[in-house]
Amino acid sequence: MADVRPPSRRPQNSRPERPLAPGVEVRVHAARVLDAVVNRGRSLKSELAPVLPRLADPRDRALLEAVVFAALRGRHRYEAALRGWMAKPPGAGDGSLVALLLAGCAQLDALQLPAHAALDATVEAARALGRPHQAGLVNALLRRAQREGFPAADPAAAWPRWLRMKLEAAWPEHAAAVFAASAHAAPLWLRVNRRLVGRDEYRARLEEAGISASLDPRLPDGLRLDEPVPVAALPGFDQGLVAVQDGSAQQAADALAPEPGARVLDACAAPGGKAAHLIERDPTLELLALDVDPRRLARVEDTLRRGGLLGERVQLRPVDATAPALWWDGFTFDAILLDAPCSATGVVRRQPDILLHRRPEDIGSLVAAQARLLDAVWPMLRPGGILLYATCSILPEENAGQVEAFLARTPDAVVVPLPEAFGHAAGPGRQRLTGEDGMDGFFYARLRKSE
Repeated sequence: MADVRPPSRRPQNSRPERPLAPGVEVRVHAARVLDAVVNRGRSLKSELAPVLPRLADPRDRALLEAVVFAALRGRHRYEAALRGWMAKPPGAGDGSLVALLLAGCAQLDALQLPAHAALDATVEAARALGRPHQAGLVNALLRRAQREGFPAADPAAAWPRWLRMKLEAAWPEHAAAVFAASAHAAPLWLRVNRRLVGRDEYRARLEEAGISASLDPRLPDGLRLDEPVPVAALPGFDQGLVAVQDGSAQQAADALAPEPGARVLDACAAPGGKAAHLIERDPTLELLALDVDPRRLARVEDTLRRGGLLGERVQLRPVDATAPALWWDGFTFDAILLDAPCSATGVVRRQPDILLHRRPEDIGSLVAAQARLLDAVWPMLRPGGILLYATCSILPEENAGQVEAFLARTPDAVVVPLPEAFGHAAGPGRQRLTGEDGMDGFFYARLRKSE
């Protein structure tokens, strides 16, 4: 087939926008979100947040998320195919066109949507985006994609070279599996609120609703759905019976394991899943949850409120954990959870825009911030108390290297070994790599203050 050459740009239609058909509206939103993320460096999460509520039908919200995530995961393959099919590369002002094409490719490839519906709605979205002159181009390219498919590609090629080299050096025997796992959607992990319902009972309720779930012996509160469903379809979700939380994140509560009635600090609490899990397991805990960003702390409050977990023994403070003079009352904690800000390289399949936005200099800044947090909260731990350092990174300098450096400068810090259920041995801690056991990449190190 001859190469398809895009026509020259024409002025955009300035007439007021007419209401769009629901399928078209989803594709328009997908193109705009992808354009902002891919071409303007915006966060996927921040771009989706204001858009999803505009879609009244939860099926449309689920489709929008599925399209943009699949487009970002497959972006490297789709862009390579489009470059080969287009005789003239898109112009500087064609960001929304390329974004719409990525959305179309994802619908045909990763999501396997019916071709006629995906093509018709995506072509119509080109017109709705003010590009009626390029609707024919979109149609021709997506029909070619439908006929020919997309060439196989090395999933490692989607990673920035500097980051790929770091991972290959750190985990030479596992790097290929991490790259492959990061290119696919993760299963949906649920955490059952044991205060309200038992795990087996909730699994039975899922089965009654036609939703299949499996158990993992490492997760006493966890259920795994290999076929994700919208949260609105989960029985009792709005009543707090269940929450969405990856299996690796659920294990943080097991690794910290505070004693009944303990005074606990969650130093970087947003979005609140780990704090909620701790309270669900033991409502006698006295929990102080901090986050430097008040908007993120509001998410913690929402998470706890939905689970019925707010009470006198739970406090939330919008403060920086590294500035204890602003918030600490001088009384020590029995247990501290430090789920530190990190490169998030273990959750690329859930946050595929990380591969677009992460820069080499970010790692040094994050390592320095993690060290400041460790040094700031350690004096607040009582002798004999436990601190759990955790990240969703798979880079040694943020994990084993970070804890080793802390141990070298902190004589009263002692490692408490964790079992194999938490992943590979990694210096003083344990590292699960992306996709292992169906879970996210995650690091855990359990430290005790000597008495």
